[in-house]
Amino acid sequence: MNNHIVVRHPRQLTPQWAQRILRRSIPHATVSAVEIESVNPGTTTRTALTVEHDASAEYPRRWFVKTPALLLKSRLITALPGLLQKEIHFYNGLARHSPPNLPQVLAAQHRFGLGSTLVMADLRESGQTPGQVGDALTLTQAEAVLRELAKLHAGFSGKSALLQAQTWLNPFNAKIELALGDWLAPPLMRRGLRRAGDLIPQDLHKPALEYAFNRRRMMRQLTAASNTLVHHDCHPGNLFWTADGPGFLDWQLVRLGEGVSDVAYFLATALPSDLRREHERALLDYYRAAVSAFGGPELPRGRTFERYRRHVAYAVEAMVLTLAVGDLMEEAGNRALIARAATAAADLQTFAALGCGD
Repeated sequence: MNNHIVVRHPRQLTPQWAQRILRRSIPHATVSAVEIESVNPGTTTRTALTVEHDASAEYPRRWFVKTPALLLKSRLITALPGLLQKEIHFYNGLARHSPPNLPQVLAAQHRFGLGSTLVMADLRESGQTPGQVGDALTLTQAEAVLRELAKLHAGFSGKSALLQAQTWLNPFNAKIELALGDWLAPPLMRRGLRRAGDLIPQDLHKPALEYAFNRRRMMRQLTAASNTLVHHDCHPGNLFWTADGPGFLDWQLVRLGEGVSDVAYFLATALPSDLRREHERALLDYYRAAVSAFGGPELPRGRTFERYRRHVAYAVEAMVLTLAVGDLMEEAGNRALIARAATAAADLQTFAALGCGD
């Protein structure tokens, strides 16, 4: 049987291709047609399909397919560090150990030299609601997300042997990503700050550029306490919502890290600034208590806050560089997240805490 499902372009998503996926689960089922509903570019190409087959009572009809980016600039940024490949390794190797809600994966395959393809059931198939990039979450929603992040971080904090066995998490891959970031961060930060305009206060421009030009030193500070598995891209557009609470999408940046880095990225991008200011210390306490309740380490209150305020710098970097590249994220939502993250960095004196702008 041909088990090859890797494709490079949406036009290769044919009934014959869908048949190979369906027969992995239901050997005698037959695909009669594939209709492409939408194709969206970004860090990957994301294609929504309707697959007509004779096992609809047992298997989803609407699929969501991630393949390598069609746009050259996106492909150059994502291919070298193997971001889609990393997500596939996560689903094939660690997802069954992951406590939080995850999407239903139908097939995930990487073939050396050929590329990677990830096929999921469309969230709408089971009544789940995908988040949108610019969503502003409520306090109740924020607590629900922090609870799931605490499950993730506590769940992997005691699994060093399992994590060390994942060769795709090895230092070589991390070094490639770090080198790429060192090279791209200065020019893209400059361009992103210019494009962001008034969304970022002028007094943050100099320290943000200093951060970018000294990124390797900044990363040493921010990764000094890497002790669990982190999502590393937890913004509203990478969430989905079910009757049981939130789940996490888009694991392309998954890595070893410090749990509070996910908390900083999430609160800085997902909450309206006034809500974050009023509740962020209480939310950090909520997260600390949840990590402990799920069997993770006791996190000291003062140190957790200090690490939190430093990690907000990466939220600013990620959102500004996304705007600078363009076409990686819906722009209105990207701009909303830049404004929130920049406000958080100003409120928390994030860059000063990292030694930038002194």
